Amino acid sequence: MKKSIFLITILILMFTLIFVSCNTTPGTASAQVSSDSRGTAAKAEDARKRAIDFECPDYFPSDWEAAESQYTAAGNMPRSNAGERQQSDAAYNAAADTYDELFRKTIPLYAQAREDEVMIARDELIATGFTYSFPDYLQNADEIALEALDQYEAGNYYGAKDTAAKALSEYETLMVGAKVFLARQEIIDRGFWEFDSDNFDKADDVILTAINQYEAGNKEAAVTNAQEALLRYNLVLSNGWTAYSAVRRNSAVSERELALSERANIAARDTFREAEVIYNQAEEVLSSENFQNAAILYTDAEALFMISRQETEEKRLRAAESIRLAEEKIEESNEAAVEAERIIEGGSR
Repeated sequence: MKKSIFLITILILMFTLIFVSCNTTPGTASAQVSSDSRGTAAKAEDARKRAIDFECPDYFPSDWEAAESQYTAAGNMPRSNAGERQQSDAAYNAAADTYDELFRKTIPLYAQAREDEVMIARDELIATGFTYSFPDYLQNADEIALEALDQYEAGNYYGAKDTAAKALSEYETLMVGAKVFLARQEIIDRGFWEFDSDNFDKADDVILTAINQYEAGNKEAAVTNAQEALLRYNLVLSNGWTAYSAVRRNSAVSERELALSERANIAARDTFREAEVIYNQAEEVLSSENFQNAAILYTDAEALFMISRQETEEKRLRAAESIRLAEEKIEESNEAAVEAERIIEGGSR
């Protein structure tokens, strides 16, 4: 009896172990397979994202389409058993390798493009002459660009990407300052601050605030204020050209009237006609409210009217000299005739 009870207990334990084994082992294996599949898919997705972040589709569009097809095919493969899952994982790994290869081909091209962008912005900034007055600003921007290069050479591509963008932003920010600098310098060189002193003084106050903000690291606010200053300086320039064109027109009109009164239109016909053509062009340009070009044309016309007057004066002087020489010759001829007559009369006596 005791032996039967023992055998029954053993059988129950065996059935329990078999049941637990059947319910736990496949589940654990399934979880492991699921984890592995997520790993290969994630690996491919990470490789794909990296390739996209560095613009592989733009540099190698046909290769990218092939990689995308490979990736899509891997995602569509069945995974109902171990063999299918193994094939799917292999397909994901192959897709990841394809994306990585595209990335390796793209990264030097991408880096060169970013370097070109930075250098173009830097060259444009230097060409303004702004950096001669503010060399420290250029040096700071250059240090950021060099940091990006160091990161790229160390294989820190995401870091290099972000730092290069920061360097480009720094050069572009300084370019706003350069435009402000050039506008203000033109106003001073042309004396235009007299035509709109209120806006000029306000712009000076705003740009000082912008400089302080920039040096404090608040570059967004600095750019905002610099753009406001630039707007005011440009308004001063616009008002200056409007007033200046009126000044230049008055001068050209006065010079033209003097030329006409001195008959330069006859004595220096070619130069006067050239001046007249430019003067009429200036009148047309002024009517279209292009004050800057009108002022330039009026200045050119004024100069030519003045030249026509000078040519007229020179012709008059030459004519007067010719008359004087002719009169001298006539007088000499008269004296010679008188002398000859005296000699003749003396001989006849």
